[in-house]
Amino acid sequence: MSLADFAADAGILLRMLRGLPRNGSHAERLEGFYAPQAERYDAFRTRLLHGRDALIEALEIPAAARVVELGCGTGRNLAAIEQVRPVATLTSIQLVDLCPALLAVARQRVRGMSNVEVIEADATLWRPAVPVDRVFLSYALTMMPDWSAVLANAYAMLAPGGRLGLVDFHLPESGSRLGNRFWQAWFGHDGVALSGEHLPALQAAFPDSLTRECRAAVPYLPGLRAPYYLFVGVKP
Repeated sequence: MSLADFAADAGILLRMLRGLPRNGSHAERLEGFYAPQAERYDAFRTRLLHGRDALIEALEIPAAARVVELGCGTGRNLAAIEQVRPVATLTSIQLVDLCPALLAVARQRVRGMSNVEVIEADATLWRPAVPVDRVFLSYALTMMPDWSAVLANAYAMLAPGGRLGLVDFHLPESGSRLGNRFWQAWFGHDGVALSGEHLPALQAAFPDSLTRECRAAVPYLPGLRAPYYLFVGVKP
């Protein structure tokens, strides 16, 4: 890593140490936290947010599909979609987020892509005009206070036989009480609410599903491995 890259990381780490602002609406707090990080967001989080490419692959996006990403951030996952199904061959991709600073990066990324729409909206309320084939969230559900409403909305917008996919941090049943408390406090400082309830709720809603529970390294915390899961469920 170059000195310039380390200096850029230091700025993000400082922002993370300060944590998510405590005042204002949820959208205002997200903007206050992510706006100073937006340009460096992807470079840093590539080393923190594991399993995103594997999620896109597991979704098995069909030709001419309609796809929605809730909590899309900078739109980074478009590149992963391109690797498994050329974006231009899809009917539509709708990228939804509540943070203007991250969406500004996403809009730059999708220039010239006529079938990709970037939408500033609340994932509990926004819904596409017609049912879609794939909905996914990538390290987003833990940033959404009313997560159960998000999952209900995602389920509702899926066509029968459609797939919902998620990858996110969580509190595994197999984790020690001390370890889970550490990760809950560490991530919670930045507004990431780790829970042991998300995965069971998903498995209950989607009996036909795939689940992988994993751990991955965290930048600048040698020896520590954060717990995350990958889930893909098929709507009956």
